[in-house]
Amino acid sequence: MKLRSLLFVPGDRPERLEKAKGLGADALILDLEDSVTPTRKAGARLAVAEFLNRTRGALRRFVRINSLDTEFADQDLEAVICERPDGLVLPKAEGAASIRELDKRLKRLGDIFPLVLPIATETPKAVFRLAEYAEVADRLAGLTWGAEDLPAAVGASTSRCDDGSYTPAYEMIRSLTLFGAAAAGTAAIETVFPAFRDLDGLAHYARRGMRDGFAGMMAIHPDQIGVINSAFTPTQDALDHAHAVVSAFEANPDAGVIELKGKMIDAPHLKQALRLLSFAEE
Repeated sequence: MKLRSLLFVPGDRPERLEKAKGLGADALILDLEDSVTPTRKAGARLAVAEFLNRTRGALRRFVRINSLDTEFADQDLEAVICERPDGLVLPKAEGAASIRELDKRLKRLGDIFPLVLPIATETPKAVFRLAEYAEVADRLAGLTWGAEDLPAAVGASTSRCDDGSYTPAYEMIRSLTLFGAAAAGTAAIETVFPAFRDLDGLAHYARRGMRDGFAGMMAIHPDQIGVINSAFTPTQDALDHAHAVVSAFEANPDAGVIELKGKMIDAPHLKQALRLLSFAEE
């Protein structure tokens, strides 16, 4: 599933839902959680269900439900699941147990089990359960992280330095999410870039994510989509190099190490090249 860009759209804004269809995001995240106040959640559920009903098959639609420890989660599922969203975004997920609990609730509503994108680092307990997602890998659309709820949970004033970069503690959380996704064999999805008018900063951040192994990124504003799609689309130079690596090993099947353009390459380089080409084909 190609998920370079995933745009959050408030579920209580039908006009924004409609506009979002043509913005070029690989997926929309129809939000019933943080962007919708409690008094507007009932109306948001109706709007999201109606949108899902008339856009089935036209684009990839995820729904962010409320966390499973709230009274809203079951109401969200009851409202939208029969309209068959392509995926659910699960906030405050805490490892495999959260996915299994979600599936129990889905089973009560019928045999409809969309893929799940857990936001996997929003509580302290969740950080220690990132490796568990390998146990439920078949249920995952990817794995993503967040750096807003966790600082509040541990009493930190912020997750960022003055220049906008993450403090060491939250850089660690980002890295653990990346490795947890790799261990589960699923896509690592980078968190949002809050300064939505700083497109140069976004481009730098998104390219860094691609470099480090993330497959895509969440967006909070339409202007971010093109920048994110560009950053997570392999360049022609990168594709040409990957093809050259694969060709070199195909021409020398018994070689463990090969010289290519003055540099030595081996099995990890081949694996990286094949991964990049597979990503580009998708």
